[in-house]
Parts: sequence; C-alpha cells; structure tokens
Amino acid sequence: MPANAAKKPETKRAYKRLLLKLSGESLMGDKHYGIDPATVNYMAKEIQKVFSLGVDVAVVIGGGNIFRGVEASLQGMERASADYMGMLATVINALALQNALENLGLQTRVQSAIEMRELAESYIRRRAMRHLEKGRIVIFAAGTGNPYFTTDTAAALRAMEISADIICKGTKVDGVYTADPNKDPKAKKYNVISHIDVIKQNLKVMDSTAITLCMDNNLPIVVFDIKKPGGLVQLVQGKKVGTLVKS
Repeated sequence: MPANAAKKPETKRAYKRLLLKLSGESLMGDKHYGIDPATVNYMAKEIQKVFSLGVDVAVVIGGGNIFRGVEASLQGMERASADYMGMLATVINALALQNALENLGLQTRVQSAIEMRELAESYIRRRAMRHLEKGRIVIFAAGTGNPYFTTDTAAALRAMEISADIICKGTKVDGVYTADPNKDPKAKKYNVISHIDVIKQNLKVMDSTAITLCMDNNLPIVVFDIKKPGGLVQLVQGKKVGTLVKS
C-alpha cells in the first residue's frame, strides 16, 4: 500500500466520506484576483489532516476568483458562453489544488464534467467511487458541465452520486446567520437549521437548486469557516463547528 494511502481508521470520526465545497474566492487569500499559492497550500494541508483520519475526501471547487459567468452575463455576455468560461476557470483551480495536494504526497485525480483529456479525466461516477476506495482524493471540476447551474448544485449532485455522508461548505464566515454579519452587527448565528427554512428565509447558504436537492435526498450540509485552522478536522470528529443544515 502506498504511504499516502495509509489511513488511520481507528481514529474517531463522525463521517466516513465527505464532499468539501470550496469557492474560487477562497483561493485568493488577501488578493483581489487569481490564486494565492500560500492559501492553496493551506487548503491542501487542511484536507490532508482530514484524510489522515481515514475519511474519503472529494472536492468541488468554484471559479469565481478567475471568472464569474453570472456577472459576465449581466454585463451583456451571452449566459451559456459565460457559464462555460466559468467552468474552465474551475479547472484551473482544480489543477492548482491538485498540485498542492500531491506536493504533500497525496494521490489525487481531477475529474472534469467537460472533456479535456490532456488535463483531467472525464467524470465517470464509478471511476470516481473507485478512486475514493483506493485512497485517492478526487477533485471535481467544470461544475455539472451544463450552463445555468452553479458549482453549489454540482457539489450537491456529486455528493449524492458518490454517497457522501455530508457536504462541508468552507466559507469566510463561521456559519449561517440571519443576515450578513459583516454588515449587520445584530445578525444572529444558527447552530442548526433545516433545509426548508434556509429556502424560506432566502439565506445565502447555497443556491436554491442545491438546497432542494439536498433536502429531497436528506443530505446534511455544514457551513464553516475554512480559514480557521483545524475546523474541518473538528467537524469530522463530530464537534460543533459552524452551522448544520439538515432535514
């Protein structure tokens, strides 16, 4: 067995398989655009810590640090073309994260919903499942491969396809609030909230399509601060971290 595939299944963990959803903006660090290598390396180390607990890890990553299809469409670009450009941006981010993870000695595979054989495998569900079983970290790129769908929806879809126990959404805040805590000092944090209440209150956890998919399939989501070191590990160990969204 390769050294990087050696896990510690005896370690206490609340989840056996998780899907980590990262926004493209989370890779920027303190920059206003692009990829900050130090931030990507930090993300990779956080993933490594969880992997070492014996957890299967898959990642869906956005592309907003490079290109946002919705914003481009509002400025006059045809929506489908803008969304495809955004999907290509997610592939760039996926390759950056793959490089950082492999520098730590981990085995990875990037699977793209848009075929680009020179860069990544095409997404095949059974192949992704096999990679996870073999101790590889799978990074899903290019969203769903279809315009008009966000990477949030891609995360919900992929999580269900690989039978993930939970979606862990890393954000800049430590959970779900009644309002934006950076703008409203009176905003209150939810420790637990239901999928339907997220939709009813129009809370910006994930887009409504993703939330509905999770609700219909009883898939929980944890929203947590990805910038807090060790937060993902605590989450996997069953400790109260961020906000739990469940049926």
